[in-house]
Amino acid sequence: MNISESKDFLVSSASLKEVRAFSREILEKININEDLKDELVLAIAEAAQNIVKHAYKNIDSTTDKMEIKISLKDSELEIGFFDKGRAVDPAHVRHRKIDDIKPGGLGTFFIQQIMDAIVFKKGEKPWINHLVLTKRI
Repeated sequence: MNISESKDFLVSSASLKEVRAFSREILEKININEDLKDELVLAIAEAAQNIVKHAYKNIDSTTDKMEIKISLKDSELEIGFFDKGRAVDPAHVRHRKIDDIKPGGLGTFFIQQIMDAIVFKKGEKPWINHLVLTKRI
């Protein structure tokens, strides 16, 4: 089974519910167990939230959009995120210490635990950032 679907979302916290709904809708087409679907939706939502929170920090983005593309080919699920926010320096992407008990700051930890690969690519015009999450299904 091969799938490739993408959708644009406004870069705002209000769009995260739509991101989760789109992700679940696409993942429902793939024959995987419910727990893995839930984990993948979490990873996708956390990555989208990080884009909103960090790539667009202090940027008025009432009309900016990010694109999310979910593809499955030969048992490899690939989720691409494209945005025009601040360029990402992968060396600065890290989660807080696990033993530091407080809310927030663990999105990248969850993504790393769920996904098999996380790659930051240079965005192709018009995009500045291109994040790729990969999972063998």
